[in-house]
Amino acid sequence: MINLRSINLLLFLILILQGCSSYSTRTPTASVNIQPQSPVASALLSQHKSWKGTPYRWGGQSRQGVDCSAFTQLTYKTIFEQHLPRTTIAQVNSGIKVKQHQLIPGDLVFFKLGGNTQRHVGVYVEQGIFLHASTSQGVTLSRLDNPYWKQHYWTAVRPKR
Repeated sequence: MINLRSINLLLFLILILQGCSSYSTRTPTASVNIQPQSPVASALLSQHKSWKGTPYRWGGQSRQGVDCSAFTQLTYKTIFEQHLPRTTIAQVNSGIKVKQHQLIPGDLVFFKLGGNTQRHVGVYVEQGIFLHASTSQGVTLSRLDNPYWKQHYWTAVRPKR
């Protein structure tokens, strides 16, 4: 007989599976140099410095390992003192959609990976740079114009602040 605890665990695992991609995001490493132009970008770069190299771990929510949606959730809590939903799918519905050319620091950027079934999320810093938990590099900065990210770019959202 299946008990309520087992059902809750199963539902939690299903939600996590809909979250960040376990698909490898092995992208060429490019140096990312940025001089922040806004206080939010400065705060995001400080967050990067604090978390840089933290390994990607599917379902992880700590410095021992973190996945992309947990990292954006933790970043929003730290910088904006705001709660974001836990999963990528819930985060994409957490604000208003914005066009890529309208991005401002703190916007969430989303990507479709692995045949459009896997999702990935990061936080836009500025100057075409975003902060995220990469499966291959851990917490890192990447460029939106990197061919890999450009090909998989999906949408952007400005969460209500």
